[in-house]
Amino acid sequence: MKKYRLKKFNITLISFIIIMYLEIIFRLITKIKIFNISLLYVTLYSVIIAFFISFFSTWLKENINKVIYYVLNFIIVLIYVIQLCIYKMFGFYFDLSLISASDQVISFAGDGFKLILKNMFYLFLLFLPFILLLIFINRIIIKKTEWKFNLIKFGIVIITFGIFVLCLNINKNDINSAKSLYYNINNNELNIKKFGVLNAFLMDLNRTLWNFEENINIVDNVLEHDEPQDEEETKYDYNNLDINFDSLIENENNNVIKTMHQYFKNESGTLQNEYTKYFEGKNLILFMAESFNEIAVRKDLTPTLYKLVNSGFKFNNFYTPTISSTIGGEFQELTGLVAASGFLSPWKSGENYFPFGIATSFQNIGYNTYAYHDHTYTFQSRNKYLAALGFDNYLGCRNGLENRINCNQWPESDVEMIEATFDDYINSSEPFMVYYVTVSGHGDYGFDYSAMARKHKDEVANLNYSEKPLAYLAAQIELDRALELLINKLEKAGKLEDTVIALVGDHYPYYLSLDEVNEIADYKKDSVVEINKSNFILWNNEMKTIEIDKVGSQIDVLPTIYNLFGVKYDSRLIIGKDILSTEPGLAIFGNSSWVSDKGTYFASNNKFISRDDSEISNEYIKYMNNIVSNKIIMSKYILTNDYYRKVLGE
Repeated sequence: MKKYRLKKFNITLISFIIIMYLEIIFRLITKIKIFNISLLYVTLYSVIIAFFISFFSTWLKENINKVIYYVLNFIIVLIYVIQLCIYKMFGFYFDLSLISASDQVISFAGDGFKLILKNMFYLFLLFLPFILLLIFINRIIIKKTEWKFNLIKFGIVIITFGIFVLCLNINKNDINSAKSLYYNINNNELNIKKFGVLNAFLMDLNRTLWNFEENINIVDNVLEHDEPQDEEETKYDYNNLDINFDSLIENENNNVIKTMHQYFKNESGTLQNEYTKYFEGKNLILFMAESFNEIAVRKDLTPTLYKLVNSGFKFNNFYTPTISSTIGGEFQELTGLVAASGFLSPWKSGENYFPFGIATSFQNIGYNTYAYHDHTYTFQSRNKYLAALGFDNYLGCRNGLENRINCNQWPESDVEMIEATFDDYINSSEPFMVYYVTVSGHGDYGFDYSAMARKHKDEVANLNYSEKPLAYLAAQIELDRALELLINKLEKAGKLEDTVIALVGDHYPYYLSLDEVNEIADYKKDSVVEINKSNFILWNNEMKTIEIDKVGSQIDVLPTIYNLFGVKYDSRLIIGKDILSTEPGLAIFGNSSWVSDKGTYFASNNKFISRDDSEISNEYIKYMNNIVSNKIIMSKYILTNDYYRKVLGE
């Protein structure tokens, strides 16, 4: 039988069709809009990639060309498959900085296998072009082309890329315009939505290899500070240290560091306030609660959580932005920096200098400090970064806690962790600061999968929800019971009045789909902002309930606690701000969307929704986007340049 010979042009055409097919299927699955300006950018770049594939597949002998052709197509398909799997499991998109979190992916390989089975049809659709190529492998002949044809291909690529660059000027003055994203802003999610998966991956690769630096536009970083209203407020000082930024600027040769000095010099910081030292001298027990979210707070199922959320300081507009999964949430809670930059490797190494580390800061004012986690103590290098924050006695499974609790079930019990560790600190001769990282609320959610969901299955049996939301609520009951046990033990020991309990979640329960979250939510949530709406517990049983309507997020937890306990710190050098100060509220999300006290901005479609339906100027939105961009960039640069060491030394 005579073989059908694919012409050189046909190979280019086939490659173009494959890339466009993959992009459209990916957008349909992930609900990214197809018919907008991004389709133009995707089409132009697909032409460029198709010609490159054709070029590299036609310059050697036929057998070698064929291997190169199939390998290139497999790599392209694999990029789309990886993006889909990461998005389906964690709710965000893959970038190369996440390679440092590969241990998390490996740890939950079983979840990944179930994810693959659940999305088998989608994965089949993505692999379909490559499967068809394999089927017709014997009908494809790719001979070496003459140099003049390759020259023509190269010329077409140059022309197409020129058109692509010219098209970047369309709406170039818009916030997060294509031109800004391509040249100035590093936002992987917006790049995927604007330019396509393949182009975004190549941009990410290029920026990773060449240490891409985002533009910083230094403006007045103060978010429209409220002016002191009366003489009583004017007596407050700023929560700042004595740092000579002028001298640092004058003696710095590195342009990035010099820009950082200028940026923080331009910051005013936050004022102390009526709540400064409100909890001075009291004990602090701080939780990072796995997958805790406001949908878990129910008077009937989780009465202790309900009580703590609705008394003490009651924060009505608090968010836990899901960025880089658990490690991102913990990073934001413990450093006050934004994790959206994706550069968490220096954090995981434990080699950076953190003078405002929570254990170090409380030790400096005479506290004994403790840290516990009821799962593997080395997970995500937690042992290293907690040590960098000053915890020298951190205990988890596999370094001693397994002798006290059952570390062979999944997930482990928060109740057992409280029971096993309470006596370590309750008789401390000095005030104590305790940090707990819980795990009982971890997904995947199913009664066959989660030991904690099974433990409390009967308590949710009368609810009319589907299995995964039921299992989530059942697992969160374990956290509720752990808090109940803790409060009872503190009261019995006579320490409840002198102890503050603080709790924040690491991320929303992304093992639940948006529909499953909305199944048990009080209102319909969107997939970017409101799905991350949560609670910040800050409670002492002697205080009256104080409601706070200002917007806040995980990065504000540390400076808020420091102000309340009278810890010395520099509010300019922590990106998050004391929620109780006069600083206007702001919550920043992974794709540079944000919520301020005036409303919500969605970066993917450049849409602002006012909180009270009032008219908000474009100047305010542009100003806020610049502020948000700078906060994200500075968070990254503080990490990657070990900036605190340069400013404050050892």
